[in-house]
Amino acid sequence: MKTDAIALPAARSRASDFVALAKPRLNLLVVASALAGYAMAGGDMSDAIRVVGTVVGTALVAGGASAFNQVIERVPDSLMRRTRTRPVPDGRLQPFESLAFGMALSVVGLAILAAAVNPLSAAVALTTLLTYALIYTPLKRRSSFATVIGAIPGALPPVIGWAAARNSLSQGAWVLFAIMFLWQLPHFLAIAWMYREDYARAGFPMLPVIEPDGRSTARQAVFYCAALVPVSLAPTLLGMANTFYFIAAIGLGVMFLGLTLKFARTRSAGDARRLFFGSIIYLPILWILMIAGRV
Repeated sequence: MKTDAIALPAARSRASDFVALAKPRLNLLVVASALAGYAMAGGDMSDAIRVVGTVVGTALVAGGASAFNQVIERVPDSLMRRTRTRPVPDGRLQPFESLAFGMALSVVGLAILAAAVNPLSAAVALTTLLTYALIYTPLKRRSSFATVIGAIPGALPPVIGWAAARNSLSQGAWVLFAIMFLWQLPHFLAIAWMYREDYARAGFPMLPVIEPDGRSTARQAVFYCAALVPVSLAPTLLGMANTFYFIAAIGLGVMFLGLTLKFARTRSAGDARRLFFGSIIYLPILWILMIAGRV
């Protein structure tokens, strides 16, 4: 009985480590963005099989990508304060079993998308997985430009949703892609500035590491955020959303740009943190406004 009592908490702890490997909390935004793409494409929300298949398939593929990322980056992760307690760098999970877990999540997720939704959504999800794990993740150790490259797979979730709804990739899908692509850059540059010492310790040549005065980081954050404001208005200009969305998107974009400009002026950790949290608030509100104003 005593052995069983010890084994149960150990099994629960191990299960929680596998769950942590998939980063479910961080991937909530991925799933929400896929659902936003589905809704904006006019997907039938009463089609439970298609909606659940889109959500579960996207979530599993995103979890698999996160697992692959943590295995590939286990050595630098062990050198960073904010990542060294993750299951793989901390040694609680072995690389082989973590890879197998990531592969299982990815294969099941892609199979669900292909069978319950359509092959196109599975193809977009596979592209997301491959570009994230095989291009972006290795490139992070080589170039600061990896941040821009990483924004490509990061911008594909709403395209998965659009493909799930329409089984095609029309103009609207790429508008949503552009919005999410541009949103990611201020978001990730804020993170890079907040944790620049950690990134330097791990050998990641992030922009704040190779140019420590922060001017380039601030300039690029402002550039991408300023570009996001007019691009976020495209749904109305293309007849996808109404005037209410247009006006609300301007106000939301100006507030986001204000946070970015303040960070650019001070380059303080506090303003970087406010920009980071502001970006997390901005995107789901934009999706809600867009769906509410869909025409």
